[in-house]
Amino acid sequence: MSDADLFVQMRDTARKIFLHALAEASIASGFARHVHCERGVLRICEDLYDLQAYSRVVAISIGKAGHTMVEALAQQMGESALEGIVASSVAPSSQVRSFRYFRGGHPTPNAESIHAANAILKLLEAQNAASLVIFLMSGGGSSIVEKPIDDEISLDDLIATYRALVHSGAPIAEINAIRKHLSAVKGGRLARAAFPAQQVSLLVSDVPDNTPDALASGPTMPDSTSVEDCYRIAEKHGLLPQLPHSTRELFERCALDETPKSDDQAFYRSRWWPVLSNRTAVEQAKVAAERAGFSVHVDNSCDDWDYEWAVEYLLRRLRQLKKESEPVCLISGGEVTVKVTNGGIGGRNQHFALACAEKIAGENITVLSAGTDGVDGNSPAAGALADGTTASRARLRGLDVRGTLDKFDAYRFFSTLGDAIETGSTGNNLRDLRILLAY
Repeated sequence: MSDADLFVQMRDTARKIFLHALAEASIASGFARHVHCERGVLRICEDLYDLQAYSRVVAISIGKAGHTMVEALAQQMGESALEGIVASSVAPSSQVRSFRYFRGGHPTPNAESIHAANAILKLLEAQNAASLVIFLMSGGGSSIVEKPIDDEISLDDLIATYRALVHSGAPIAEINAIRKHLSAVKGGRLARAAFPAQQVSLLVSDVPDNTPDALASGPTMPDSTSVEDCYRIAEKHGLLPQLPHSTRELFERCALDETPKSDDQAFYRSRWWPVLSNRTAVEQAKVAAERAGFSVHVDNSCDDWDYEWAVEYLLRRLRQLKKESEPVCLISGGEVTVKVTNGGIGGRNQHFALACAEKIAGENITVLSAGTDGVDGNSPAAGALADGTTASRARLRGLDVRGTLDKFDAYRFFSTLGDAIETGSTGNNLRDLRILLAY
């Protein structure tokens, strides 16, 4: 086999590993393992709910996986047993009966995000102690359902605030800490609206496993962050000059309201269960890589690191592992951060892969970085592949790695080379996967 053919084969292998992880970490698979309904009794993980004991069962599904989570729940319970609201950023291919549907914005809110929040609050405030509220939470929910805590914050100001946060380079947990304290629905405030109903939340998580209340900015969970954290984060990232007046002045006056904490009565009858997380996708990628004959290692330590640090760390680790055994696969879950300063088309995964391309030119290394939701930044791709031939193939096409990095325009680069990973929206959201192969 020629060197060129070997690189093609390894790119194909990396794609297959990623696609296997997507398939095996699907919503349907997660619900089949953790949710079951038989003879009027609903089992969610370790909890049992006698549905006959409730006067009303309501489901609220929020996030990029909003449609698929409701469909999976309805498959277990039957459509006739449910009513509620679905808010997602993508249009549904079909709708579950007795549900209202909203198409909120992502990565910034839109008018429908606010309409969804108002509808959800109205429905929850109508519940009583005899109601069961099932929350289905997935990534992207922060912008898909939103209502400012202060009526002075307009939709335009809300969008500007979100953009400032997303482009700040802050980790998602810090971004969501601020979102929670600016919102009427985040940081446990939906749970407060639903009180005194029985509440259970099923989580398809796109946040670090140790910060579950960061998922969709934690609308149903006690908030582990404080207003003091928000002021510190804003100062750390120099956010105030980037914020519109209506939100900036809340910081300047130290006028943020505190969110509900674990001792709030809203949580007395609440439970939370993770159904899927990034760990699930990592484990399934590991299975596929082992079947492909690789010695597999998992290292998630660069989660939420700046992408440049993550590139240096993971490539150094891969080269060390290669000395011990070949072929080797290094899998890394979670997200890296990219501070965007120009308005090209791409996302953090493609930017990470492109940064790797510079460092691995001429080496027998293949790098895949992609999001499990199928959407990377403002591009139609989930992510991209880079290998030891990427830089040389790019030069033949008149493409420049460094110039593209500076423009944050990685999608056009990888699309031209045929190395963009385009899955379409997956209806899931379990953060990112980085798969590094050396041989």
